[in-house]
Amino acid sequence: KSAVTLVSDFTAGIDYETGFKKAYEAAGGTVIASLRVPLSNPDFAPYLQRVADAKPESVFIFVPAGQGAALMRQFAERGLDKSGIKFLATGDVLDDQLLDQIGDVALGNISGLHYSDAHPSALNKKFTADFEKLAGMRANFMGVGGYDGMALIYKALEKTGGDTDGNKLIEAMKGMAWESPRGPVSIDPATREIVQNVYLRKVERVGGRLVNVEFATYPDVKD
Repeated sequence: KSAVTLVSDFTAGIDYETGFKKAYEAAGGTVIASLRVPLSNPDFAPYLQRVADAKPESVFIFVPAGQGAALMRQFAERGLDKSGIKFLATGDVLDDQLLDQIGDVALGNISGLHYSDAHPSALNKKFTADFEKLAGMRANFMGVGGYDGMALIYKALEKTGGDTDGNKLIEAMKGMAWESPRGPVSIDPATREIVQNVYLRKVERVGGRLVNVEFATYPDVKD
């Protein structure tokens, strides 16, 4: 019934803070504190201490991909992983490429995102295997974004018969739908934004590796 939000202090973080608070309070919860961390050279320690002192039932966190490992290390250093405060986050915090670096402190933590490298489809298994072979690192949401961007261009060029005129390509892309390693996706013809599933994921150890296991799906989410 109670939560503290902790986000990076820039546009995306404020959007996440606002969106979480609106949905959480509409469902009957109370956000008892909203904390914003400087984007550049962040020191999460004093903010995490404020979370601990507030003793909420849950904490909702957003930091950009790349800062998640440092945040999770300081989260554990302050004993928050054993405090009983439920950890909720955007998928950026538990980026698939960071999980090996974050370690066991991530176990059991819940996040939401449109992709996990553990997404259970044959296409994703091939994509992740090829990605690791080529790049020498785990696939993540940025990798699948690049893959799908190229797939969309390729499919649009097929539709135009190879005509690279910009207007024709945009028209070809409107309403296009295909199977991505992230799941089914399409392009909204009105907004030209992607329509995709958003997954709730829980960090588990599978086959000796920490992965974000999808356990719930919100299908066909529009931007």
